[in-house]
Amino acid sequence: MTDKPIALGTALVTMVEPHRGHEVAYNRWYERDHFYAGCMIGQYTFAGGRFVATRACKDLRYPAESPIASPVDAGSYIALYWILEGCHDEWNRWAVDQVNWLHENGRMFTDRDHVHTLMYRYAGEQQPGPDGIPSEVALDHHFRGLVVVIGEMAPGVDERGIEAFYAARPCPADVRVAFTPIPLLDDAPGDVPRDTAGNRFLHLYFTDVDVLDVWADHYAPLGDELAASGLGRVVFAAPFISTVWGTDTYTDQLW
Repeated sequence: MTDKPIALGTALVTMVEPHRGHEVAYNRWYERDHFYAGCMIGQYTFAGGRFVATRACKDLRYPAESPIASPVDAGSYIALYWILEGCHDEWNRWAVDQVNWLHENGRMFTDRDHVHTLMYRYAGEQQPGPDGIPSEVALDHHFRGLVVVIGEMAPGVDERGIEAFYAARPCPADVRVAFTPIPLLDDAPGDVPRDTAGNRFLHLYFTDVDVLDVWADHYAPLGDELAASGLGRVVFAAPFISTVWGTDTYTDQLW
């Protein structure tokens, strides 16, 4: 197929840090309740996935000071949700109402902190070859690794300039999915920090190899390469590995 009857329109990206001593409880609550009750049962949510950053992953993050995570190693878990194209406003209204209902009914987990939670609009994709895995099925493919790169565009640069820069370079992952930020609704839960920077972009690199093995060659140089181009700067780069659903794997490796 070359057309996309099911097309990715927007994404919810949420990076969260459980409080020390509550890692197992948080992991079980999220994957056995909130992953579904907070997002997946909603109309137009057609895929979701979770990844985790062990201590070894966190040690590779850069830059050392980031507006996304403070300290930069905050945020052990990241969840991603794909929303059908053309349905963002309706889904977003449902999602805020749903999570507020969960708060009111004691279905939330208090021993955790939101590090970065934001909606993003799909801006493009890149594969290393002519017949790669499309963005729409990236979460259902269950990739072994994920690299999250958030950058800020230089004055006068827009997402088209950023996308052209990366599209002209080899794709280091099985698929790179690009997004631009969308502000949260005003009545979104108060424990979610507001991120109002409109000049940022998000790239999600999905890979089937061990992301720690290829970090030095493929992802560590991304920050310097973007800075040298004059198009912008990387403000957060971080590797994650796939969670093992139904288990507490990695909960003892976060710190």
